[in-house]
Amino acid sequence: MQYFHKSVLLEEAVNGLDVKEDGIYVDATGGAGGHAREIQRRLGDRGKLVIIDRDPDAVEVLTDGFKEFERVSVVRANFCDIREVLDSLGIEKIDGVLMDLGVSSFQLDNAGRGFCYNADAALDMRMEKDGVSAKDVVNGYPLPVLVKIFRDYGEERFAFRIAENIGRRRRKSPIETTQELVRIIEDSIPAAARKRGGNPSKRVFQAIRIEVNNELDSLKLGLDAGFERLDSGGRLCVIAFHSLEDSLVKESFRRFVGGCICPADFPVCSCGKKIAAEIITKGAVTPCEEEIRDNKRSRSAMLRVIKKI
Repeated sequence: MQYFHKSVLLEEAVNGLDVKEDGIYVDATGGAGGHAREIQRRLGDRGKLVIIDRDPDAVEVLTDGFKEFERVSVVRANFCDIREVLDSLGIEKIDGVLMDLGVSSFQLDNAGRGFCYNADAALDMRMEKDGVSAKDVVNGYPLPVLVKIFRDYGEERFAFRIAENIGRRRRKSPIETTQELVRIIEDSIPAAARKRGGNPSKRVFQAIRIEVNNELDSLKLGLDAGFERLDSGGRLCVIAFHSLEDSLVKESFRRFVGGCICPADFPVCSCGKKIAAEIITKGAVTPCEEEIRDNKRSRSAMLRVIKKI
């Protein structure tokens, strides 16, 4: 199986982990293993790396790619289950977690998975290859729910018109393929808006993918679990690719920092809450022009790093 993927912000993300030779690290979204390889390269004989991915194809490739390293464990799981994964391996505390969010190049480029709006394939988009598919969402969800998904997860201005046209079409016959859906989306957007706002299919496909894979709920749970299992001085590095993910990361990081919550006019702190973390990145780290030129999919990447105190 060919699995080609350019790891986004590779040096910046792994540098953000501040890898110690004898540390224990988790790559919670293993993908093609680019970040994991760089982490492993920096570890010594006593260091340990746990690689998690929910995609069975990715797990197959990762297992084969890291089979020579005794202190690397590859686990098929959702990163929101990081506590259970670590418990199963007998690991209590870790020194760093990396999360590279979104969909991988392998998933996008493998037309049969149904993630890509530029190729014709069955509507699927399931990272775990089971459960509710994109076809189920498009053909089975009530139209008001589709409108909400397109607006909330895709920030799509024409969500109502797209959902309305989906409803008309699916009353005649089920919507089976990515290109059928693309044509419905394109027919729903005024020509002037299509020219200004970029490809509307990108926004709608993103929204459906987030719904199918429960990505935002999983992200919040994963961030909480990952930070909880960090040892003192451990770091959590997250690469987000759209504003919904990044907003959730920023909100979680602010919550992790904590500190006094007494009213500003209190002369002395009475809540006793201490600062629990330090945000390392002042604003998001983004790819340089050279990386964007080499890998256009990196354009929207935003890296944030937090350190547990």
